[in-house]
Amino acid sequence: MPSLYLNHIPTSVAQKMLLAVGSSAMALIDPFRHDMVAVSGEVMGNNSHQRMYEQMRRSTEGREVLTDKPRINTTTVDLQKLASLPVGTLGYEYVKFMNDNNITCDSRMPVRFVDNADHAYVVQRYREIHDMVHLLLRMPTTMLGEVVVKWIEAVQTDLPMCWGAAIFGAIRLAPKQRRNYVNLYLPWALKAAHETKPFIPIYYEKRWEQNIEDLRKELNIPAAPETLKR
Repeated sequence: MPSLYLNHIPTSVAQKMLLAVGSSAMALIDPFRHDMVAVSGEVMGNNSHQRMYEQMRRSTEGREVLTDKPRINTTTVDLQKLASLPVGTLGYEYVKFMNDNNITCDSRMPVRFVDNADHAYVVQRYREIHDMVHLLLRMPTTMLGEVVVKWIEAVQTDLPMCWGAAIFGAIRLAPKQRRNYVNLYLPWALKAAHETKPFIPIYYEKRWEQNIEDLRKELNIPAAPETLKR
């Protein structure tokens, strides 16, 4: 099979199976191994990739994203300009969130093992808006926050690696965190997962100046209990 896009690595069924087993095991042991999480999501998610692609095709805004194929990284997004936007806008709050959590939009790995160019872009988009999802859900980038976000992403995308991280990620939580997770975070996560509109079709780059609370309402994100708010 020839390369279908930049960074594409053609692989056989047997190779994909080996990658699936190894990456999934490592991702469950350490959900912060983003390289293993990424590989697992690529080689095990064909049906999920199609699902996300169709979510985008059903939306006017999503179709625009598929046509333009925007990317979110420091070469495509003027973070200084976003930081100068008024407090409360999506752009300003995105930059603040990234700075507060000491993370960068350049950390997402390029897609390599998806054997469909359209689906490869959708998977890349899913990765690059992940921090945006954290922001919109008001979830920190801690283990607890990551598990909560994975529940919402699992329901919306049906990616096997999201289900695995959502179901097994809580095992690594400290006892107090686990109690909070069971009593507060998990019920809210399941509610949000089924009520919130899909995140993948949104053209965030055209919404930087939008008030973030208005976007949360538009996406129908349920209000979090006070104890969950950052």
